[in-house]
Amino acid sequence: MRRRLLLLLLTTLPFAACADSGPEAADLVLTGGVVWTGVPLAAPAEALAVSDGRIVMVGSAADVARYMGPDTRVVELGGRLVTPGFIDDHAHFMSGGFQLASVDLRDAATPEEFARRIGAFVAGLEPGQWLTGGDWDHELWEGSPLPQRAWIDSLTPDNPVFVNRLDGHMALANTRALELAGVTAGTPDPAGGLIVRDAAGAPAGVLKDEAMGLVYPHMPEPSEAERDAAFARAQEHALSVGVTLVQDMGGWADLATYRRAREAGELRMRVASYVPLATWERLRAEVEASGRGDAMLRWGGLKGFVDGSLGSTTAWFYEPYTDDPSTRGFTVSDTTELARQIAAADAAGLQVVVHAIGDRANDWLLETYADVAARNGARDRRFRIEHAQHLTPAAIARFAELGVLPSMQPYHAVDDGRWAGNRIGPERVQGTYAFRSLLDAGAGLMFGSDWTVAPMDPLLGIHAAVTRATIDGANPDGWVPEQKITVAEALRAYTAANAYGAFMEAELGTLERGKLADLVVLSGNILEVAPDRIPDARVDLTVVGGRVVYERM
Repeated sequence: MRRRLLLLLLTTLPFAACADSGPEAADLVLTGGVVWTGVPLAAPAEALAVSDGRIVMVGSAADVARYMGPDTRVVELGGRLVTPGFIDDHAHFMSGGFQLASVDLRDAATPEEFARRIGAFVAGLEPGQWLTGGDWDHELWEGSPLPQRAWIDSLTPDNPVFVNRLDGHMALANTRALELAGVTAGTPDPAGGLIVRDAAGAPAGVLKDEAMGLVYPHMPEPSEAERDAAFARAQEHALSVGVTLVQDMGGWADLATYRRAREAGELRMRVASYVPLATWERLRAEVEASGRGDAMLRWGGLKGFVDGSLGSTTAWFYEPYTDDPSTRGFTVSDTTELARQIAAADAAGLQVVVHAIGDRANDWLLETYADVAARNGARDRRFRIEHAQHLTPAAIARFAELGVLPSMQPYHAVDDGRWAGNRIGPERVQGTYAFRSLLDAGAGLMFGSDWTVAPMDPLLGIHAAVTRATIDGANPDGWVPEQKITVAEALRAYTAANAYGAFMEAELGTLERGKLADLVVLSGNILEVAPDRIPDARVDLTVVGGRVVYERM
């Protein structure tokens, strides 16, 4: 009897000791704040714990205290807000990295200042070196004139200049750049593009949409070292504003850059890389050979275009532009070929996302998606419309009906809202950036920046979606205010919805036990402050896979 009792004690003591010792110590604990998990209907928590790159506990401070050990890094939040890491649904990431080292024309408020900045920057370049980037906005200038090469030719005699408008749908070339590209008065407008001409028919300098392709082949390709440096700049910037995953609308050279960064151990944020739709066969072969990547670097998506942009009057509408009745905009792709590519890429099991701005462009794309889905059969395809900017009431309802995701950029609303009414009139603006209507219709609203078209900062995007207060101060109560949404809805569009839009919702987008520990700590609780104070918040901490990758000093 005594022997049986001793054996029982020996076999149960280890289990009792294990139960008393509690869970293994976490690598990182955040406690004493407000943890917005992004889980529908879940109440905010006040702490969380992270081990081996994943969340192991979300709950009360007492729940999480059990995970603290001598080597645990403990961050006392002091009431600050924790959210899932921000995901940018649409950025031109490498272009942003290059722009960080180029001339900044975004806030050049006059043509004179525009020219002065270009001249000053070119003075620091070697003769023959190209100047690109810029991101100018002619809507800031009185009368909104398009820039002309004559403004800058005398300042740039030895350097080709090709600086783009902030929307990327038109650019100004100086005479040197036009000469290198062979663009003259006799050059015809290419399909899907426009050469802006002076009274004599000579190129005035601005090239719109596909006409920019006349210059691109004559520009030198960046070296791998230059690309790597641009990526490093872009990554630092993204992490500083809490972006832990970027969905990059780039190209194959950009994907190669991300792969080099990963191999060198320098990829500290997540990237989902989308390549041009026209290269769908190459991507199909890549996926067959090496899969779709992983949660750190993913590929398998394709980006196409229907039309241009509102700011360049090249977005495709049913009715003419109010301020330029000579045009309804145009398609930048042959629609027969575009539909063929969408169908073929979808049949190959690849994700297709396509840019559409004007109401006619969006209707055409929704109908094409419906036709392709019917032809290719049911599957989890997650078609997206990038921008989905100007919608008819019928189109708003079709997003949810078809399961098409509206991938939108809220800062555009408070930027374009300064002048969009002049361009398309009061009736059409009612369906512009229709965030509220899309959510109410059941669509899976996604948010991002379109960087460098707009700032990458998600807090500015959230502020734009919640207030719709235009950046010129003219609409403090909101431009088309009925389309405002709540802070929580905007946060979800920047987190869980974007994870779903990239097929990554199993690992990212919400703060739940077992998911990857991507999160941000904000200096203030944007869920509680007055909406106009949201931009006052700062990112104090950015964490990717449990690793602190940015900390505000």
